[in-house]
Amino acid sequence: MTTGQEVLDRLTSLRLHQQHGRRAPHKPLLVLLALGQLTRIGTSELPWSQTHERLSDLIAEFGPPSKTGRVQSAAYPFTRLRTDGVWTLNRDVPMDLIGPLTSHDVAGRLDAGTESALRRDPELLRRVTRALVDQHFPATIASDVLTAAGLDPDDILQAPGVTPLSTRRRDAGWRRAVLQAWDRQCAFCGYDGQLGNACVGVEAAHVRWFAFDGPDSPDNGLALCVLHHKLFDFGALGLDDSLRVQVSSVFTARTPTGRTTYDLHGRILRPRPGTPLPAVDHVAWHRREVFKGEPLAA
Repeated sequence: MTTGQEVLDRLTSLRLHQQHGRRAPHKPLLVLLALGQLTRIGTSELPWSQTHERLSDLIAEFGPPSKTGRVQSAAYPFTRLRTDGVWTLNRDVPMDLIGPLTSHDVAGRLDAGTESALRRDPELLRRVTRALVDQHFPATIASDVLTAAGLDPDDILQAPGVTPLSTRRRDAGWRRAVLQAWDRQCAFCGYDGQLGNACVGVEAAHVRWFAFDGPDSPDNGLALCVLHHKLFDFGALGLDDSLRVQVSSVFTARTPTGRTTYDLHGRILRPRPGTPLPAVDHVAWHRREVFKGEPLAA
């Protein structure tokens, strides 16, 4: 019988195709879809014909920028997750090929031992799901990832945090230092709401995500309002080499309030004297791994 610890270890130790710090959340997103299916209907089975569009959407929304076709991006994890020993297909098909998946209406699912252990122990399912999200995404978009995968964020994010692959500890003073350095106001829009002595709606944001070796250092931090922090982590906002704010051409808004985001495009960061600016390497990582599409035209 597969133990809970074995399931946790396997699902949080997936072999990812990573080079030079590149993100590759394709397999974790497929596992999250399977976990959502298991939670809803009691089985993790995902037919390719009913899954490839959802998986493609997840990869496009929460993965790094890519020139790979959407369906092809889904075929990679759907066939290659088998090599991790946690995923089975009801038909033996070649790696990466879309044709056989479509023509044979192939279905995939978590292996029997893993699925059985998760079905027996709902708390294990929560812990595995929470660990996957913590490993691959920042907290700002964790609830969005879970919702898109068909999971209940309120249920999952109350589970104990599990980070078995990392021994790094966050610097407890980093958030406070970043907010102070940026005068407790959003580096993009200048919002500086306070309630008494407490900042309200202003957060310390990593430029390079902590889960991807982003340090708790002054040159990897920005003070951002809640809205612009989320847009920054989604890839709708970024920075160019001159540290001017970039708005993605993929971002759209229709109302006057939403369209104020366009006004940020080209705005240069203006911290108080002595505040460390984001390091070039961290800015380049964000532009390569998170920022979506191309910047708006000047």
